[in-house]
Amino acid sequence: MHDARILVVEDDDELRELVAGRLRESGYVVETATTGREALAQVAAQVPALVILDIMIPELDGLEVCRRLRAEHPLLYIMLLTARTSEMDRVVGLEVGADDYVSKPFSLQELIARVRSALRRLRLTDEQAARQGEEPSVLQFDGLLIDTVRREVRKRDTPLHLTVREYDLLVFLAQRADRPFTRMQLLDEVWDIQYEGYDRTIDSHVQRLRAKVEDDPGNPQYIRTVWGVGYKFSTETPAS
Repeated sequence: MHDARILVVEDDDELRELVAGRLRESGYVVETATTGREALAQVAAQVPALVILDIMIPELDGLEVCRRLRAEHPLLYIMLLTARTSEMDRVVGLEVGADDYVSKPFSLQELIARVRSALRRLRLTDEQAARQGEEPSVLQFDGLLIDTVRREVRKRDTPLHLTVREYDLLVFLAQRADRPFTRMQLLDEVWDIQYEGYDRTIDSHVQRLRAKVEDDPGNPQYIRTVWGVGYKFSTETPAS
């Protein structure tokens, strides 16, 4: 998905130009912003494929910008960039709708790899949606329907608004129903990264996904915990 537009929102001039320059060298069209309001204005004018968004920016911080962008653009891929490293900050970032989270200091090589992975997945989704003549690939379970061509999820005919990562995680598990996966396997297959320390990212996304797809997130029907292993999509009726 080269020639894809990427918006880099960072008020540190040196870091912003470093990231933007490396992305341009990798073949992407890059625009930059230094404040939250400028970022919102640029996205309103033309929605990019991906936003790299620093949390500590002036006017509106990155979390508020993320929250507003997610409300307006459910499928926009948002990658938070921040010096904050506490678990609470990470969870808050994911809760407001971020798809990925990169902590400073970071490797430019890792950042580019994660951007490339995200855009590759978006390209595959676009190619699926363009196949109008094909029969839609639909996964249907008790009360839940997943259309992988239209990238739609419905619960009893009510559309669910999932982020890119939430959708990818749900589809990956549903396509392999009743098979358990470890957190590291999910990071590798869904996030396409293999880094220790990101395990809690899976837990945060599972929690958010359950809040959207389950009647009772505390006693989930679909996304079940497999103790000592990880998670699976279950086709069994939950215990009462």
